[in-house]
Amino acid sequence: MDLDYSPLVSRHVTGLQSGSATSLELLRTPQPKERADAARNRAAVLEAAGRLFAEHGVEAVSMDQVAAAAGVGKGTLFRRFGDKSGLAAALLDSRERVLQEAILHGPPPIGPGATAGERLAAFINAYLDYLLEHLALIRMSETAVPGARYRIGAYRFWHRHTAILLDGTPDPEHAAHALLAALGAEHVAALLPELGEQRIRAGLIRLAHVAML
Repeated sequence: MDLDYSPLVSRHVTGLQSGSATSLELLRTPQPKERADAARNRAAVLEAAGRLFAEHGVEAVSMDQVAAAAGVGKGTLFRRFGDKSGLAAALLDSRERVLQEAILHGPPPIGPGATAGERLAAFINAYLDYLLEHLALIRMSETAVPGARYRIGAYRFWHRHTAILLDGTPDPEHAAHALLAALGAEHVAALLPELGEQRIRAGLIRLAHVAML
């Protein structure tokens, strides 16, 4: 099933509005435009941060350690990324791009060619894989300040994609927010020790089936 990612017309007042909807392609985070030396510094910082976070854990690594490992000055690091949550968001960006590309152009069921229900289940499973692999980083980036999750990274992309898959339900936009709330890093981190990955995954798929009704 090839879904239309052009602006949708709402079936009711609170739904997706054709005047304000934006295509998924436009919601993708643009690649940064920078000088060659700045690009090299950025790559060095992200490589160093990813290695240190993997070796020692996100909480145990300081910005000073990242700067030293990358061979850049602390001032450069803070000007470029702001703080550790900004660094985490930048580090996650490349991972998000892979999933976005799969959604837009990959094979079914996550990409075009499957039913909306199949694509929604595939997205949930793929996003949960991504979330669990980078849970500490995503949690920090989403909770750095109140409401950070909704202003950084690719949340608008995930929401738009989910709302499109839920088109035809009573309120696609609200249902998409509700489903994505269950995929919040803080929420999943809190449930993981008690429920485990398999129960969380199965519960999310059940929520998706209910949302499609």
